[in-house]
Amino acid sequence: MMLISIGVLIFVDPGATLDAMIGASTSALELCIELCAVYAVWLGLLEIVDVSGLGQKLARLLRPLIKKLFRVDNEEIQKMIALNMSANMLGLGNAATPMGIKAMQALDDGSGKANFSMIMLIVVNATSIQLLPSTVISLRSNAGSADAADIILPTLLSTIVTTGLGIVFVLICYMIHKKLKARRRRP
Repeated sequence: MMLISIGVLIFVDPGATLDAMIGASTSALELCIELCAVYAVWLGLLEIVDVSGLGQKLARLLRPLIKKLFRVDNEEIQKMIALNMSANMLGLGNAATPMGIKAMQALDDGSGKANFSMIMLIVVNATSIQLLPSTVISLRSNAGSADAADIILPTLLSTIVTTGLGIVFVLICYMIHKKLKARRRRP
């Protein structure tokens, strides 16, 4: 699409092509720097939460949900999942990634196949309930939105629905998989 756009621009207005490419690259670089600053702040905050012990408290608070949803008894894995979920709830998907990767590695049973807990983590991570979609608000603000935060309620509602449906679908698929596996074992 970019190549077609450049080709059309060269054909229609060759003089504007270079200006458009330089302007777009400048805007992209500015946006990247602004987002890096936002992520640096939130990653630093998450590190403080982890080092201060708030991560353990958060894991304890979310433990019943994490145990039931992910079927995990390991406290360290629960803490990683809790931090991952917290970052996602704040709309910091990229800041949540390091904890999600650590949790995924800890959940790996060495079989080379994704287990139930890993699949549930992927789905919850991908649908992530966002209480405060800070990255999107930042993007909207940088783009000149009159009210960048007016997406909070629609985002909250849509992420609750998608996360709920994702969890239900994982549970349904898991039950179907267990039944098929049981049938294959029968002679």
